[in-house]
Amino acid sequence: MADRYRPKSAIQRAREGNPSKATIKEGVIVPRAVLAEPDWKEVFQHSSVTDIERANKRCREVASLEWRRVVPILEVAAGIGEVDYSTVKDLCVCVARIDQAERDLSERGLMVTAERGTVKNGAATIAGQYRTQLARYIRELGLSPSARSAIITPEPEGDDSEIWD
Repeated sequence: MADRYRPKSAIQRAREGNPSKATIKEGVIVPRAVLAEPDWKEVFQHSSVTDIERANKRCREVASLEWRRVVPILEVAAGIGEVDYSTVKDLCVCVARIDQAERDLSERGLMVTAERGTVKNGAATIAGQYRTQLARYIRELGLSPSARSAIITPEPEGDDSEIWD
């Protein structure tokens, strides 16, 4: 389903036609950059509590794997720059936290015993909230098939040769 509040990309408007003949804006061009992986120990800090440290260690590993999986694709496909650093970092944190919540759900189950009896495991709510945020990041960064169709791929730099030269 299309997001009626988000404007269509320039290429999508051109492809679908422009009956109003309004000027099609190409969008902002961000200087491309090679993003350095964050220090995940700053995000998922050391804890003296064994269970928390074990969870944080796993989060560091999952976030790092996600960074190494996604960033090379984004550098080529979307032409990400320094301004996208926080967004990509947050995407990796979301993936790590979803993994953490899902592990808790697998270990303790959907329903847990608390002071007031059997209640819903809070990790289910947390996982849902992180998934909602992850869906936004996926859409913003063009990581889903429908989002990729709206991305305008950057022109290769330094390629002055034309096919008809």
